[in-house]
Amino acid sequence: MKKYLSVLLVLVLMTAALAGCSNAPSQPAASGDDAEEIKIGINYELSGGVATYGQANLEGIELAVEQINAAGGINGKKITLVTYDNKSDHAEATTLANRMMTQDGVLAAIGPATSGAFKATIPVAEKNQIPVVSGSATADDVTVDAQGLKEYAFRICFSDSYQGTAMADFALNTLNAKKAVIIMDSSSDYGKGLAKNFKEQFEKNGGTVVAEEAYVAKDTEFNAILTKVKGAEFDVIFIPGYYEEAGLIIKQARAQGIDAPVLGADGFDSPVLLELAGAEALNDVYFSNHYSSLDQDPLVLKFIEDFKAKYDKEPDAFNALGYDAMNFVADAVARAEKLDGTSIKDALASTENFAGVTGSFSIDENHNPVKSIVVIGLKNGVQDTISRTGE
Repeated sequence: MKKYLSVLLVLVLMTAALAGCSNAPSQPAASGDDAEEIKIGINYELSGGVATYGQANLEGIELAVEQINAAGGINGKKITLVTYDNKSDHAEATTLANRMMTQDGVLAAIGPATSGAFKATIPVAEKNQIPVVSGSATADDVTVDAQGLKEYAFRICFSDSYQGTAMADFALNTLNAKKAVIIMDSSSDYGKGLAKNFKEQFEKNGGTVVAEEAYVAKDTEFNAILTKVKGAEFDVIFIPGYYEEAGLIIKQARAQGIDAPVLGADGFDSPVLLELAGAEALNDVYFSNHYSSLDQDPLVLKFIEDFKAKYDKEPDAFNALGYDAMNFVADAVARAEKLDGTSIKDALASTENFAGVTGSFSIDENHNPVKSIVVIGLKNGVQDTISRTGE
């Protein structure tokens, strides 16, 4: 009898162990039509070198979710965010994408903010057939490259080629610039893509790039570069890069007496730019962007009002992009034939005339938005002028 009881106890323990394994986190939670909630993965740079982009996107996303859920959710189901910090690290972004898609049961994922980190998550999305959306990954090859279309990757921002081309046109048509200097971040796809397209368009317009200099992310000393270009004759400086280095370059350029207009792209859009450069240095500075608080569109004004009520501050473009990215995904989930990754991907791809605070857009065959671009001018570090171009 004792031997029998011992065998029976072993069998019971084995059964319990197997039951425990069946509930392991490697098995995704219910996420289809029978799920009680709609899980959306959030994979953003909430700490590390470009944390202000991720943090701003997340604020916009959370405002959108709050409003959607208050209005009854999506077809009666509330949105739940599964939020992770990829620490501004590409490998971590990949790891987190795999976790949320294989363990957390998300129907779609939003983020990361930067092109390199976002691209690192796309193979995971393709493998698991879960769409990923970025509000701010602008590299030309994000959604389509030499191998073809990335079926499960989407973005709602314009590309680097579009930004670079637009700023070259702005330099010629608005500033009457004939000669330009480029000081680019050579360590990022973002910086290289912008520089390439600005130069091509500027020269196509009849202009001349008289000097090209490079730096890498985390550099803080730019006086040697600026001393070299100071001796050249030029009308504008184009700095394709992020706010961390751009703010210091502008500050050091002005200190050397270089007062030519400075051009940039959406990587300039951070309050840290003002902290690093100082207000006095940020005059005759222009950058392409997705949104401006100076826009008088009623949709934009309502967004600003709601954002201020929640966060007690003025929203920036990355707040607006996060807000639009979440609403873009929610709109597709509501229209999807079924609550699965493939159906939501198809709904995202068929989006037409989506009305966002960063502009109205439809998704083209390469999963990019067809939309206009904003060029913002700064006066003492504060947005002072805006103009729109293209669509």
